Amino acid sequence: MTQFDISLVWFRRDLRDFDHAALHHALMRSRKVVCVFVFDRDILAHLPRADRRVEFIHACLIELDAALHRHGGAMIVRHTRASEAIPKLAAEFKAQAVFANHDYEPAAIARDAEVAAALQRDGREFISFKDQVIFEKNEVLSQTGKPFSVYTPYKNAWLKALALASNGASGADAALATDDRAGKLLAVAQYRIPSLQEIGFERTNLTDLNIATGMQGGAALVEDFRERIARYGETRDYPAIKGPSYLSLHLRFGTVSIRSLVRLAHDAMRSGAGGTGAAVWLNELIWRDFYAMILFQHPHVVERAFKPAYDAIEWERGAEADRLFETWAKGQTGYPLVDAAMAQLNQSGYMHNRLRMVTACFLIKDLGIDWRRGEQYFAEKLNDFDLASNNGGWQWAASSGCDAQPYFRIFNPVTQSEKFDQEGKFIKRYLPQLSKLSAKCIHAPWLAAPLELAAAGVALGQDYPMPVVQHDEARRRTLARYGVVRTPRDDASETD
Repeated sequence: MTQFDISLVWFRRDLRDFDHAALHHALMRSRKVVCVFVFDRDILAHLPRADRRVEFIHACLIELDAALHRHGGAMIVRHTRASEAIPKLAAEFKAQAVFANHDYEPAAIARDAEVAAALQRDGREFISFKDQVIFEKNEVLSQTGKPFSVYTPYKNAWLKALALASNGASGADAALATDDRAGKLLAVAQYRIPSLQEIGFERTNLTDLNIATGMQGGAALVEDFRERIARYGETRDYPAIKGPSYLSLHLRFGTVSIRSLVRLAHDAMRSGAGGTGAAVWLNELIWRDFYAMILFQHPHVVERAFKPAYDAIEWERGAEADRLFETWAKGQTGYPLVDAAMAQLNQSGYMHNRLRMVTACFLIKDLGIDWRRGEQYFAEKLNDFDLASNNGGWQWAASSGCDAQPYFRIFNPVTQSEKFDQEGKFIKRYLPQLSKLSAKCIHAPWLAAPLELAAAGVALGQDYPMPVVQHDEARRRTLARYGVVRTPRDDASETD
């Protein structure tokens, strides 16, 4: 099936050498394959100099380069504009084609179109494949042939499509072999991976946080989660418990394969070893596909509400709004669960999924701040930042997205705290100044008796702030704010 003498494989958010669509097809269709990665200046220019994601990628590339060396190849790493580097590298190696995996973000689509046009002018091909999702673009449609905008029917159609496709090796979750590498990977000994400092970045606390990197780190997390998947449905909402898979960072940068994770869930469901947890976890993976599809089909969501009517909402602005935003960002709102969650994000780049909903809802519906400001803050801080999922989550919280929570659903941060961190273990981990408060008082310290606060060594306004807003009052303001999208049917459903 050899078609090309030399091809490039352009790695992006797929930093592994196994079950890799572009590498699989390049090996099948080429006599020689060159592997490349570009630290894209167009992306890096907007990041802080100490960015865990860049350090994570750097560590993954070192591991991947070593893996390629074992098969006679190497990873060429450049630090420049990807749209310029890829055509130049193709010309340098006299490659007839560039293989890559699809990216669904608007900026990435535009970049790939620019690269494809430059390659075409030189008589070369740009060939890309589905890799980071199970179903993409128009693969899962309604019976009328239109993209879904409601999750549940999408999930049902997704599951049906998977069942139809999963017949032998042609299944949508089947692994893509990359074993035929011997003698095909081109040796490029004259190249080396630049250091973090050489690309303008510094080391972070990535190592101190024990964040596993690379394919080996991803594989270790998969094996760890395999033992816990049956309990996922029961434990995933409690931030003080080891309930999540912690694989989102590895999914984001492709050190694990989405196909293998879907197979893991299915195998656990079929064997019965996955209990109810495997099905719940598979549901989360389907949500990931859903949001990627929404971003592809409706790229306006990057800047505007999925539901246009919600763009009419008047958000708080000015100096007071800026002050309130800062209290949220710094974890100084006076609501312990919100503040502990923001401390976790700021210190580690990770935030538990339940707390992403709580903190987002608080910013939007307690403080009246535009969801786009919160979305951007998460984009800057989250190690696992993914545009589609982050945007989908924030628009869900703002009620402006597809299949979002109704606008009158407003999380009470105290109730959420009492329900999901009952003993205050998570709060105490990230707000040690409250560690001596009882489980009864820690969720709303301002309601504690003065003697209880004194006994715990907490002086409100000094050791810990008073609430920046009163939830009940904020709730009333939110219902009024959302009046521009209110319908008569909503009035009977306004429950907290």
